[in-house]
Amino acid sequence: MRYLGLDLGSKTLGIAISDMTNTIATIYTTLRFDEDDYNSLIPQLNDIVLKNNVSIIVLGLPKNMNNTLGKRAEITLDFKEKMEKEIGVKVVLMDERLTSVISNNVMIEADMSRKKRKKKVDGIAAQIILQDYLDRERTMKNGREK
Repeated sequence: MRYLGLDLGSKTLGIAISDMTNTIATIYTTLRFDEDDYNSLIPQLNDIVLKNNVSIIVLGLPKNMNNTLGKRAEITLDFKEKMEKEIGVKVVLMDERLTSVISNNVMIEADMSRKKRKKKVDGIAAQIILQDYLDRERTMKNGREK
């Protein structure tokens, strides 16, 4: 069983996937869609889930810096419910504050052009969201084993 990480935007969905041991997250793809047409993503996500034997989806929750939920977070919560209902896989929310900033900084340090950064930022943000989740799960599991 593998995990998917998602970074939901208004026109793009960055997707990352775990390895078979759920240790390392890598970029899978970025789906583009008409602005705010989140329903069009469900069949594509369902195909990815089935093809890759995904058991959990980790969805980035865009909280405000003061920990409140704004319009983007409400859209994300609605999308979470839709995925759980229509795809039938558990969806876990993960705080995604600063993931886009971190991913941009990584690409700047790698001397990537602005044009290339724009194409990759969503996938890298999804990778960071999923890797944070995998690391947290491993830490919790190791803490219980002691």
